[in-house]
Amino acid sequence: MPGSQLGDDLRALGFDVQNASLPDDLPRLLAEVPAGERVALVDPRFLGHLHALRLALTDPRFPAASVPGALAVQAEARPALARALTGAPAAPAAQVRTAAVLTDGVAAALEADGVAVHHPELGSLIATVPADESAAAAASRAVSAVDDEAVRLRNAVKSRDGFFTTHFISPYSRYIARWCARRGLTPNQVTTASLITALIAAGCAATGTRGGYVAAGVLLIVSFVLDCTDGQLARYSLQYSTMGAWLDATFDRAKEYAYYAGLALGAARGGDDVWALALGAMVLQTCRHVVDFSFNEAHVVGTDASANTSPTAALSGKLDAVGWTVWVRRMIVLPIGERWAMIAVLTAATTPRVVFYALLIGCSFAACYTTAGRVLRSVSRRAPRTDRAARALADLADSGPLAQLVAAKAPRIPGAPVVAAVGAAALIAAALTQPVGSRRTIVAAVLYAVLSGLAVSRPLKGALDWLVPPLFRVAEYSTVLILAARSDVDGALPAAFGLVSAVAYHHYDTVYRIKGGSGAPPQWLVRVIGGQEGRTLVVTVLAAVLATRATDFTLALTVLAAVIALVVLVESIRFWVSSGAPAVHDEGETA
Repeated sequence: MPGSQLGDDLRALGFDVQNASLPDDLPRLLAEVPAGERVALVDPRFLGHLHALRLALTDPRFPAASVPGALAVQAEARPALARALTGAPAAPAAQVRTAAVLTDGVAAALEADGVAVHHPELGSLIATVPADESAAAAASRAVSAVDDEAVRLRNAVKSRDGFFTTHFISPYSRYIARWCARRGLTPNQVTTASLITALIAAGCAATGTRGGYVAAGVLLIVSFVLDCTDGQLARYSLQYSTMGAWLDATFDRAKEYAYYAGLALGAARGGDDVWALALGAMVLQTCRHVVDFSFNEAHVVGTDASANTSPTAALSGKLDAVGWTVWVRRMIVLPIGERWAMIAVLTAATTPRVVFYALLIGCSFAACYTTAGRVLRSVSRRAPRTDRAARALADLADSGPLAQLVAAKAPRIPGAPVVAAVGAAALIAAALTQPVGSRRTIVAAVLYAVLSGLAVSRPLKGALDWLVPPLFRVAEYSTVLILAARSDVDGALPAAFGLVSAVAYHHYDTVYRIKGGSGAPPQWLVRVIGGQEGRTLVVTVLAAVLATRATDFTLALTVLAAVIALVVLVESIRFWVSSGAPAVHDEGETA
């Protein structure tokens, strides 16, 4: 490629450039590259934007990727590439000009061999191999007419985001992402900085002073800016990683819930006990997310392989065609940008109690709105549910040994959501109405465990079966909250907050493994921590036995929380740093 910038561009992207005079040279050159490294095949006459090459050659999420005239293959697809090159027809030197047919033909051969070849959307970017001088001149003019850096910056921002994030954060956070990229910072470092900033904000809120609250609100916004920046940096520089997926997937919840704890500690310093409100806010927000995840696993194209054909979905599509309705509908579900902005402003201007009241009211309305819409979509949906969707919902249910035993032995009955709802309602009603320590509450917990098993005894393919995991989360989390609040034992609510945090982490970890296509956590982990019905029964028994014995109930909840946290964290870290973890940087949830 004499006189061409292509070699320098490829080296800038991290490639060691080797020239092949003939297609026959390619198998030999491929064999010289260490087996664990990616390789790229690029036509020497390629014309296009550097970012088009970057999208095709450096994205680690796909086993292979291709644009016209350029192909990249990760280590796992190297054997298929070797087969494709070995089977490529030989060509004399006079026909080397047809190399574009070779690169694109190899991509087609990889797809025929079962390799999923990603073809990135280029939009206004140019990637071509011109057939003659006039086509080359036209391509050069087209390249000059488009600023690929502007395209790169624009594509660093998610196409679908909340109003606050889109209009108040992304217009400048993308430039922070570019600044970080040019200084060699990684998305994981920015994610960690966001977590540290949020934890400092929680510490400021825990001081219980007006100055601390103001500082906490400001730092929470800074943390959110960094939270947006890490994803934009990953997209800007294509730095996707398994560790990044894990950090981004879990740190948002860790930051928000740590901040809730900070607010509760600050309020306690001022003589106001809001731990029940803090735990209620965490329970509500986590259950909202479980509704989102369960519905998506049951319905979204790509997870159940069926299009959403419901009339409700069609109406939603029509509303999306009217611009202002899109932003209204995104705002009323109180996504993370709007929610954090509200928390920050109210922290600085009011009290923790007001913050939690606003959170509970706003998130309750959002939960009712989204759940009602999804129920309508489900009952009017015509497409069938697949085995994969049923398996994902069963994994999200988090059934332990007791429920699994009942599911295996008891007759399979229809109406899983109704059975789960009856069990949850009976348990919550008993926890609310029976005296603390009553055996009737334990009986209700046993009944709940039995009904939990009956609910999952059949494959979860019904129209509303995606409601089963959220109903289980409501039952477990609410029971812990109610029993801790009604026990009147010092420290019981903070201990319950810790317990629900540990269990919620396990549930989020399950979700992101499934979303990454890696399946649920191993069954031994679910058995060790008891499953959702086992933990609920244990907490109910502990409350009945220990709630009247000073702080023994608090100690028991603390020990239970510590054990669960230790087990799930060790297994989670082991998985996410392993080769089996999905190399996908999480895009975040709107809620």
